[in-house]
Amino acid sequence: MNKKINIEKILNEIGEIYSPLSNECQQEFIGYSKVCTFKKGDIVVREGQFSEKAYLIIQGSARAYYLKDGKDISDWFTFENEIMASIVSFFSKVPSPHYVEFVEDSIVLEFSKDNADSLCSKYHDFERFISKVVTQTMLGLCERLYTIQFNKADERYKHLLNIYPNITNRIPLTHIASYLGITLETLSRIRNPKNRI
Repeated sequence: MNKKINIEKILNEIGEIYSPLSNECQQEFIGYSKVCTFKKGDIVVREGQFSEKAYLIIQGSARAYYLKDGKDISDWFTFENEIMASIVSFFSKVPSPHYVEFVEDSIVLEFSKDNADSLCSKYHDFERFISKVVTQTMLGLCERLYTIQFNKADERYKHLLNIYPNITNRIPLTHIASYLGITLETLSRIRNPKNRI
């Protein structure tokens, strides 16, 4: 893998999603970051840990989840060209309420909070970039809460497919069901209406 060319391409693509980064900022970001690989099932943050790392996903997927009364509940998913972190811990320097797990074998660009702070103080475009990342993550969480409160189960599922059309090929249905706030049985019925009694 040609690290330099691939990462610059990725940063240009993610810049289009969030906010563009200047070439100078990109080069410094690449210098601060490192390419890491993770296996499916690798947990990089656990509940109660302090987390200073964030992961720009080059290939693969990850999820943030928490445990409630012994149940595993997915809070959000990230895929290529998106950033995964324990947002609360990363930005507020408090213990993480979430676990962060890679759901597929993944290649990521890992960077630290200190490096992000350094880039933010030096480059306004990186500050804008991080602000957009946080805003989009928070809006996604708000949208999820809204859909769980006000939409029927089948509407929640359709909404998720509008955002991530191939999600059922990549994320286990148990995680999707917990994300939607429904049981696996309900999700199965929504996906296969002919099976309804």
